[in-house]
Amino acid sequence: MNIDNAKSQMRKGMLEYCIMLLLRRQSSYAADIIQKLKEAKLIVVEGTLYPLLTRLKNDKLLSYEWRESTQGPPRKYYVLTETGELFLAELDKAWSELTHTVNVLTQQQKSDIITIPPIQTTKTTGTR
Repeated sequence: MNIDNAKSQMRKGMLEYCIMLLLRRQSSYAADIIQKLKEAKLIVVEGTLYPLLTRLKNDKLLSYEWRESTQGPPRKYYVLTETGELFLAELDKAWSELTHTVNVLTQQQKSDIITIPPIQTTKTTGTR
C-alpha cells in the first residue's frame, strides 16, 4: 500500500469537517478557506474545495451571500446554516469518539511495548 495514498484518503475524510469548523467561527470565501487550511497544514486546491462547497450547499448545510470587495469583484461568502450547525455538532461527537478510540489503541500499544515481559530462559543444571 502506498503511504501517500493512505494519508490523502485520511485528509479527504477530514476535509468536510475542517471546512465546517472554519465556517462555525466566521463566514468565509473560498480563498480564505484555502489559506486557513494551508496554515493548518491541510493543503487543498480550488478544484477540490469548490465541488465540496457546492455539495454542502446543496445538502443545505451551507448557504452563501455576496459581499462587495475592495480588491475586485464581489465575493461569495459561505456560512453554516442552522442545519449545518446541527450536522457539525454530530460531527463533533463522531470526532471525539474517533479520537478517543485512536488514543486508547495508541496507549494500549505503548503499554504493551513497555510491559512485555522479557523472554525467560531456563537454566539447566548438570544434575540428574
